[in-house]
Amino acid sequence: MTFHEMRFPANLSFGSVGGPERRTDIVTLANGYEERNTPWAHSRRRYDAGVSMRSLDDIETLIAFFEARHGQIYGFRWKDWSDFKSCLASKEPAQADQVIGTGDEETTAFQLSKSYRSGAYSYRRPIAKPVAGSVRVAIEGVEQLEGVHYEVDTATGFVHFAHPPNAGMQVTAGFEFDVPVRFDTDSIQTNVASFRAGDVPHVPVVEVRV
Repeated sequence: MTFHEMRFPANLSFGSVGGPERRTDIVTLANGYEERNTPWAHSRRRYDAGVSMRSLDDIETLIAFFEARHGQIYGFRWKDWSDFKSCLASKEPAQADQVIGTGDEETTAFQLSKSYRSGAYSYRRPIAKPVAGSVRVAIEGVEQLEGVHYEVDTATGFVHFAHPPNAGMQVTAGFEFDVPVRFDTDSIQTNVASFRAGDVPHVPVVEVRV
């Protein structure tokens, strides 16, 4: 698989610009009404890694990371500082943050996910790249022990239980997570004089499906 389980330096992604993107097809009818549809079930995030460059050392680190990923070839992890927890940014992840499934006495694998709610509406986002050591899991509010009751696949975001949860029991989790991305360019252009004058390079990064 063309993905490196390595995070872009978090200190360099701090301050970057970006966020979720949706794709909507809009058709305006003869009577003025609209029909709106989307081919995407999930949003896709885009960022600019160049905005947060603050020194020539940062540029050198960026270039080394870019070269090691062979440009757009290999994906990598990205910390989105505006959205990297299963809970509010001001809190620490807890085992009851997100409902990830319900036991049926057969299923042993549950995909981590995060729900975004506004009023009566919500969107459930699959989480494929949890941060190792940050995942907490509970069954019916009782916290389970990683390595004893369950294992976490940090490359896919699945929680694997040693034994399937009993029927009707709610499975919840709390965690930190990264976004799987790749560079959206095969070139990085820098100018030392311009950089010192405040003109930072444009380095687009885009989320990938894994």
